[in-house]
Formats: sequence, structure tokens, C-alpha cells
Amino acid sequence: MTTLIHPTAVIHSGATLHPTVKVGPYAVIGEKVTIGPETDIGAHVVIDGHTEIGAGNQIFPGAVIGIEPQDLKYDGSISLVKIGDNNRIREYVTINRATHAGEATVVGDDNLLMAYVHVAHNCVIGNQVIIANAVSLAGHVEIESNAVIGGVLGIHQFVQIGRFAMLGGMSRIDRDVPPYMVVEGNPCRVRGLNVVGLRRSGIADSKEGRLYRELKEAYRALYRSDLALQEAVSSLDQWPNNEHVQHLQAFLQSSASGGKRRGPMAGDISKKSGTAS
Repeated sequence: MTTLIHPTAVIHSGATLHPTVKVGPYAVIGEKVTIGPETDIGAHVVIDGHTEIGAGNQIFPGAVIGIEPQDLKYDGSISLVKIGDNNRIREYVTINRATHAGEATVVGDDNLLMAYVHVAHNCVIGNQVIIANAVSLAGHVEIESNAVIGGVLGIHQFVQIGRFAMLGGMSRIDRDVPPYMVVEGNPCRVRGLNVVGLRRSGIADSKEGRLYRELKEAYRALYRSDLALQEAVSSLDQWPNNEHVQHLQAFLQSSASGGKRRGPMAGDISKKSGTAS
């Protein structure tokens, strides 16, 4: 194990590192940190707090993971960061632990967080998500799997990003982004289906495929019809055998349910079904 740890690294005796973990120069790893096999910790990385990191991750120089949240409500309670397997966490990424006792900030598997991404307290990131450079996630943001987040943008607290969504760079994301949609702008609007992402995933194997066709019809009902939002969402019942349309419907129903949720993002034309503004 000692041959994989640079002599200038500072690792607390209470930390738990698999023997195959590599640790670069001047990295600092705290007492309550657990790191799984084949994970590579770069130079000057700081990992602290109650942080669990899985297998096969690459954490590049200067990243800071598990330090206390930037939240005035934080009272020093034990909260967590949980990171899965095979993530690439690039230079100077910051991932803060959750605010309240027992809560966690969660990053799943096979994600790419590019340089200078900030993941605030209580965020939850799914699997195979790409977040480009200099993106800032406020507290309690949730990103479903396979989303692509363009660079240099901010996401408001409590916003949820649906799976296979694509967010254009330098947009202002202050509303929930429905699954399978492309959004961009300031103010940000839904511009269309994420056709490229759907095809790459195999969901839309061709323009004539049933899944793609029904998603396209659902999009038209939501953003290109005269239906009010709730009526348009209810109309998605006509595709009960399409799991993707049903996921889109459930997402929108949850988004519009109130509470701390921000509500769904509007479409790019003025109409009743693009209500949130």
C-alpha cells in the first residue's frame, strides 16, 4: 500500500483506504473517509468529513470533497457525502456534505464532473451524467441519470433535472427541466426533444420508432398545443405502454405539486401549457 501513496500526502490513521488506492502529492484525507479499490486521488486533493467513495474513481488535482456545506443552517452535525463508482471528478471540483444530521450529498456512478464544478449540500446526481466546466449546483438540486449540463451555468436550489435532458451552456436554470428535453437561454425555455441523446441511448432507434414517435407526440401536446398544462399532462395517459412518456408525466405532476419544487420550465412559445415563467 505504501508504494501507492506519495510521502507528502497526509492521511489520518482513522481513514479507510483499500490497498489499491493511489494518493498523489500533498493530498489530505480525513479521519472518517472511506475509499474503495482502484480509486486514484490526485495531487492537492482534500477529502474530509464522513465521506464514502466507491471503486474506480479518478479525482483530479485540487478537488475538495466532504467539507462542511456553505449553508448558515449547518450546526456541525454529522452529515455525509456518498460517491459511487467509476466517476471522473476533474480539477478543483467541490462537493459539500449535507446540511442536517444523517443527510447526504450523493453522486452515483459513471459521471463526469468537469473542472470547477460545485455540488452544494444535499444534491443528488444519478448515473452517467455529464456536467461541463464551471457549473454551480445550489442546495438540494437533483439530476436524474444521463442528463448533460452545459458549461458556465447555475442551477437554482431545489430544481430537478430530468433524465436525458440537455441544458445549453450559460443558461439560467431556475425551474425544473423535464426529462428528454433540450433547454437553453436566459430566461431558459424548453426548445425541443433531445433527439441526439435519445438516439445515442437507443430509445429513439429511428424517426419511425414507436418510443420516439410517442415522445414526440407528448412533446407536441405539452408545448405545441392549446391545452393548459394540467390538461396536457393528463393527456399523456394515452400512452400507458411507453415508460418514457409515463416518466415524463410523473415528473411534471411532481414538479407542479408545489412545496419547495420550482415548477416546470416553460416552452419557447407563449401558450397556456408552458405555464411556469
